[in-house]
Amino acid sequence: MSKHPVIALALFLLATLVTAKDIQFVEYELDNGLKVILHEDHSTPIVAVSIMYHVGSKNEDPDKTGFAHFFEHLLFEGSENIKRGEFDVYVNGSGGYNNANTSDDRTYYYEVLPSNYLELGLWLESERLLHAKILQEGVDTQREVVKEERRQRVDNQPYGSVLEELKKRAFTVHPYRWTTIGSMEHLTNAKLEDFIQFYKSFYVPENAILSIAGDIDIPEAKKLIHNYFSNIPRGGNEIYRPDILEPAQKKEIRDIVYDNVQLPGVIQAYKTPAQGTDDYYALQVLFTMLSTGESSRLNKTVKDAQQKAVFTGAFPLPTEDPGMSIMFAVASPGVQAEELEAAIDAETFKFRDTPIEANELQKVKNQIEANFIGRNNTVAGIAESLANYKMYFGDANLINTEIDRFMKVTPEDIMRVAKTYLKKENRVVLYYLPKSMAPQKGGE
Repeated sequence: MSKHPVIALALFLLATLVTAKDIQFVEYELDNGLKVILHEDHSTPIVAVSIMYHVGSKNEDPDKTGFAHFFEHLLFEGSENIKRGEFDVYVNGSGGYNNANTSDDRTYYYEVLPSNYLELGLWLESERLLHAKILQEGVDTQREVVKEERRQRVDNQPYGSVLEELKKRAFTVHPYRWTTIGSMEHLTNAKLEDFIQFYKSFYVPENAILSIAGDIDIPEAKKLIHNYFSNIPRGGNEIYRPDILEPAQKKEIRDIVYDNVQLPGVIQAYKTPAQGTDDYYALQVLFTMLSTGESSRLNKTVKDAQQKAVFTGAFPLPTEDPGMSIMFAVASPGVQAEELEAAIDAETFKFRDTPIEANELQKVKNQIEANFIGRNNTVAGIAESLANYKMYFGDANLINTEIDRFMKVTPEDIMRVAKTYLKKENRVVLYYLPKSMAPQKGGE
């Protein structure tokens, strides 16, 4: 036997052992509606303290977009008891780090600290929830920060506007039609009262999950949580949850975007179901098979064998409501967008007609399992996963069992979802072409 099968067997056994070790946790709810999840792990002397708020760009007023992401920045400005700029000073001074992120559906804040600084993390997050300062000075400062972020990530980044251009064509009524960064015009025109109202509406205990993982003593952590969070009053008002159903798409949507790019790009977005559904898991497996790893179908065929692309990718966007899955490729020099699109389609549409081999399916499931284990192999990853599962599905224990949903996907499931969703009339197709190829206006 060569050494490679031995290594493969060892890795398989290791993965099996890690998978078999359930992540234990305790969850409860304070009287003010704040949900709490605690995971005790003494393997390293660190702790992740996090709060996830059930508010993303989906919850925004269509005339006031970008607020959820804006607050991700604004709530580092300080509070009644934390001076401007000192939020990071406290965390860095403890030897830890912190950050935040926003999606269509939620906003997430966290600190990773030496475990003897647990109380610091709780104090900081309680201040953010109860005592944040929404002042004109902070708003003006963060407006400029967000504008610069947009310039760097969207306006001046080749293909940086892809998500924005897809969303506004793929969705006609659902709030997924705008991106989390939102409209700079909306943020510029918003009044201070608008920001204060957004904070009062969504940054309330009953709209949040406090998730802590790491080197803690659970009874002691509960006491500290009670001290810092139990007296924070409920918001008391109904949290806005849009109940908007995007109508089924009837025909393919096509367009051209002339951008600051050197090579043509082909981007496709198929309408696909919400995360957590059976079809979502089958599509996740399908898209992993298409693009994850050098031996994936798009890489092996379109990129390597045909040499029609320098880069390919495919992934479903995990969203709370039905959303979309994206396929994209950047053409090799001399390859036209039409030629590249035909190559992508030829590979993609095979799933509709040809059953996949069992060994290919198993390989992809192994990849997914490895990623699943890796994501939950740190206290920061565990804290975020527990909060995600609780918020989206009402079941934090999916941190231990969601992988079973992927493992149950069959070749028949793959073919079924390919036939159901991977149809031309169910997609948006964009060509990203160099600005030099744009038609010249008359008289110029």
